[in-house]
Amino acid sequence: MSGTTRRPGRPGRHGGDAADLVTRARAGEVRAVARLVSWVEDEAPGLPEVARLLAPHTGRAQVIGVTGAPGVGKSTTTNALIAALRAAGRSVGVLAVDPSSPFSGGALLGDRVRMGDHAGDGGVFIRSMAARGHLGGLAWSTPQAVRVLDASGYDVVLVETVGVGQSEVEVAGLADTTLVLLAPGLGDGIQAAKAGILETADVLCVNKADREGADRLVHDLRAAMNLSERHPDDWRPPIQRAVARDGTGMPELVGRLDEHRAWLESSGDLARRRTRRARAEVEAIAVARLRSRWADLSGSADLDDLAAAVAAGDSDPYAAAGVLLADLPDGAGP
Repeated sequence: MSGTTRRPGRPGRHGGDAADLVTRARAGEVRAVARLVSWVEDEAPGLPEVARLLAPHTGRAQVIGVTGAPGVGKSTTTNALIAALRAAGRSVGVLAVDPSSPFSGGALLGDRVRMGDHAGDGGVFIRSMAARGHLGGLAWSTPQAVRVLDASGYDVVLVETVGVGQSEVEVAGLADTTLVLLAPGLGDGIQAAKAGILETADVLCVNKADREGADRLVHDLRAAMNLSERHPDDWRPPIQRAVARDGTGMPELVGRLDEHRAWLESSGDLARRRTRRARAEVEAIAVARLRSRWADLSGSADLDDLAAAVAAGDSDPYAAAGVLLADLPDGAGP
């Protein structure tokens, strides 16, 4: 069962009562879940009320980030993971973050195209989200969309990042478990990993493990992990081989992910990670509100006058910025 690719300005997109939508989503109505995700993407006026109503029902889902350099097979692996999780009796929500269309701002790749095998499964919700130029591999609205799927009762939420290579590390701050995919024959797999992706990994998966070079890649990964500085009590990311296109290694990969979830719970790290995630969400919302208030000043005559004074040497940038900040309108924002 699937959501729809974003199309700005659809009639009735933000229609409906927040409490009613939340009740219907909690009851398993997929259309209500899709509507709530649309509210998140578009910053609908009723979103704060939705967040308040969802809050008591969040925190149960296993949130897994799926990341890796372009060409490793993220979408194929996500598709195979869905099948393995469904075989284990779990419901799955998927947020697939795609590049943005330069025309509509929506996702260039559609969810039905990417993971059409599961389009008729009532235990699966798939939504493509547009990155809209946001760096780090995620859309800015992804954390709030995760909350929607969590509160709607999905056992596992998979977040597949956009596929931009070395900047794809932001997902580690969002997920309980970060699954990093690599594949042989890409040439720069380990180099990209050393640049930042490897450090985010909780579980490593060598996809396309039937190809030449897979053994070498596994060896290099183990060597890199042995060089990393870890406390004896720290989690050591396991390396799982897989061939996602035919499902080989997928049940074992699910087992690795479950092992990490169990470790998170027993070590107390799950609560620490979720607190960090909540802090980042609060900061992001606060900054967004400040930016919306700042927008009222950025094109004002006051700013032009201050800039002219700085350029003429009659003022300095710090003093001018202080004047501008003092003029920010009061209010908590939307």
